[in-house]
Amino acid sequence: MAKIKVAGNGSKKEAILKKAALLFRKKGFKAISMRELALSIGVEAPSLYNHIGSKSELLQHICFKVAGAFTTQLQEVALSDFTVVKKLEQLIRFHIWMMMQSFDEVYVSNHEWKYLDEPYLGNFLTQRKLYETKMMQLVEDGIKNKELKDIHPHVAVLTILSAVRGLEFWQRHKKEIPADVLENNMVNHLLNGLIK
Repeated sequence: MAKIKVAGNGSKKEAILKKAALLFRKKGFKAISMRELALSIGVEAPSLYNHIGSKSELLQHICFKVAGAFTTQLQEVALSDFTVVKKLEQLIRFHIWMMMQSFDEVYVSNHEWKYLDEPYLGNFLTQRKLYETKMMQLVEDGIKNKELKDIHPHVAVLTILSAVRGLEFWQRHKKEIPADVLENNMVNHLLNGLIK
């Protein structure tokens, strides 16, 4: 599968976002101060404000960067000529790839989104709900055209998303399971439960 590039241009702001995601994952959004973030980057706190307006802005950038990557991939896959099974496979592989390549950002997006300020919180939740709805539509299409078993689409989507989020545990045991083995086994296991 051709991987889409997650926004980022190697800029100072991107480096700050990556460091912020790491700190937010390790200690939580609420526990990190801009001063602590500045110290971890090796700059004075006031110079951080040349690149970013606030800690809340950092969280917004991280959450919407991740949400945007998933939304873009879903749109591309949905518009492709692939079968529903292949579309679901591509989405599962992309979720796994994101968990492996952008773990800190995905983790923060999954756990710290609740600290987004309005209107960002509402927008983020709407985007997540829309993503799930479009995935459920794919499952419904697969059931209608007899590619997938007659399973409740919401259950299928929740199972896929929950399983992929479980890769947070894999991050602690990387040496035990090679990434390619993990990806292929997960795809195989998740799809075989759906395919007719």
